Amino acid sequence: MKRVIAAVWLSACLVAPAFASKELAQSKNCLGCHAVDKKMVGPALKDVATKYAGDKAAPAMLAAKIMAGGSGVWGAIPMPANPQVKDADAKKLADWILGLK
Repeated sequence: MKRVIAAVWLSACLVAPAFASKELAQSKNCLGCHAVDKKMVGPALKDVATKYAGDKAAPAMLAAKIMAGGSGVWGAIPMPANPQVKDADAKKLADWILGLK
Protein backbone atom coordinates (compact mmCIF):
# COMPACT_ATOMS: atom_id res chain seq x y z
CA MET A 1 0.00 0.00 0.00
CA LYS A 2 2.81 2.41 0.88
CA ARG A 3 4.42 1.74 -2.50
CA VAL A 4 1.19 2.56 -4.31
CA ILE A 5 0.80 5.82 -2.40
CA ALA A 6 4.44 6.72 -3.03
CA ALA A 7 4.08 5.94 -6.75
CA VAL A 8 0.94 8.08 -7.04
CA TRP A 9 2.60 10.94 -5.16
CA LEU A 10 5.73 10.72 -7.33
CA SER A 11 3.77 10.66 -10.57
CA ALA A 12 1.74 13.68 -9.43
CA CYS A 13 4.94 15.57 -8.70
CA LEU A 14 6.37 14.71 -12.09
CA VAL A 15 3.21 15.76 -13.93
CA ALA A 16 2.45 18.89 -11.88
CA PRO A 17 4.79 21.30 -13.73
CA ALA A 18 2.79 20.84 -16.94
CA PHE A 19 -0.23 22.30 -15.14
CA ALA A 20 1.68 24.93 -13.18
CA SER A 21 1.82 27.73 -15.75
CA LYS A 22 -1.09 29.80 -14.43
CA GLU A 23 0.27 29.32 -10.95
CA LEU A 24 3.72 30.29 -12.20
CA ALA A 25 2.23 33.42 -13.80
CA GLN A 26 0.58 34.28 -10.48
CA SER A 27 3.77 33.68 -8.53
CA LYS A 28 5.74 36.00 -10.84
CA ASN A 29 3.06 38.72 -10.61
CA CYS A 30 2.18 38.53 -14.33
CA LEU A 31 -1.51 38.41 -13.46
CA GLY A 32 -1.26 41.73 -11.64
CA CYS A 33 -1.24 43.48 -15.04
CA HIS A 34 -2.50 40.76 -17.40
CA ALA A 35 -5.56 38.53 -17.44
CA VAL A 36 -5.96 35.46 -19.59
CA ASP A 37 -9.04 36.66 -21.46
CA LYS A 38 -9.41 40.43 -20.96
CA LYS A 39 -7.30 43.55 -21.23
CA MET A 40 -6.15 45.02 -17.94
CA VAL A 41 -3.08 47.25 -17.67
CA GLY A 42 -1.52 45.02 -20.33
CA PRO A 43 -3.10 43.00 -23.10
CA ALA A 44 -5.06 39.82 -22.53
CA LEU A 45 -2.70 36.87 -22.71
CA LYS A 46 -4.98 35.22 -25.29
CA ASP A 47 -4.54 38.32 -27.48
CA VAL A 48 -0.78 37.93 -27.20
CA ALA A 49 -1.12 34.27 -28.26
CA THR A 50 -3.26 35.28 -31.24
CA LYS A 51 -0.87 38.05 -32.33
CA TYR A 52 2.14 35.74 -32.35
CA ALA A 53 0.47 32.52 -33.53
CA GLY A 54 2.69 30.76 -36.01
CA ASP A 55 5.69 33.03 -35.37
CA LYS A 56 8.64 30.71 -34.77
CA ALA A 57 10.64 33.51 -33.13
CA ALA A 58 7.83 34.35 -30.68
CA PRO A 59 8.78 32.02 -27.79
CA ALA A 60 12.29 33.44 -27.46
CA MET A 61 11.12 37.02 -28.05
CA LEU A 62 8.36 36.79 -25.44
CA ALA A 63 10.66 35.13 -22.90
CA ALA A 64 13.16 37.96 -23.36
CA LYS A 65 10.40 40.57 -23.07
CA ILE A 66 9.07 38.96 -19.88
CA MET A 67 12.47 39.40 -18.28
CA ALA A 68 13.60 42.72 -19.81
CA GLY A 69 10.27 44.51 -20.28
CA GLY A 70 9.29 46.45 -23.35
CA SER A 71 7.10 49.16 -24.82
CA GLY A 72 5.26 50.31 -27.89
CA VAL A 73 3.74 47.03 -29.07
CA TRP A 74 0.45 47.18 -27.13
CA GLY A 75 0.13 50.90 -26.48
CA ALA A 76 1.74 53.65 -24.46
CA ILE A 77 2.04 51.82 -21.12
CA PRO A 78 5.42 50.06 -20.93
CA MET A 79 5.86 46.62 -19.46
CA PRO A 80 8.47 46.83 -16.70
CA ALA A 81 11.41 44.48 -16.48
CA ASN A 82 10.91 41.44 -14.27
CA PRO A 83 14.37 40.52 -12.95
CA GLN A 84 12.82 38.02 -10.51
CA VAL A 85 11.82 35.84 -13.49
CA LYS A 86 14.66 33.54 -14.47
CA ASP A 87 15.27 32.32 -18.02
CA ALA A 88 13.74 28.86 -17.55
CA ASP A 89 10.57 30.31 -16.01
CA ALA A 90 10.31 32.98 -18.72
CA LYS A 91 10.45 30.23 -21.37
CA LYS A 92 7.73 28.25 -19.57
CA LEU A 93 5.56 31.36 -19.32
CA ALA A 94 6.07 32.23 -23.00
CA ASP A 95 5.16 28.69 -24.07
CA TRP A 96 2.07 28.73 -21.85
CA ILE A 97 0.94 32.11 -23.18
CA LEU A 98 1.43 31.05 -26.79
CA GLY A 99 -0.59 27.89 -26.11
CA LEU A 100 -3.65 29.81 -24.92
CA LYS A 101 -6.65 29.67 -27.27
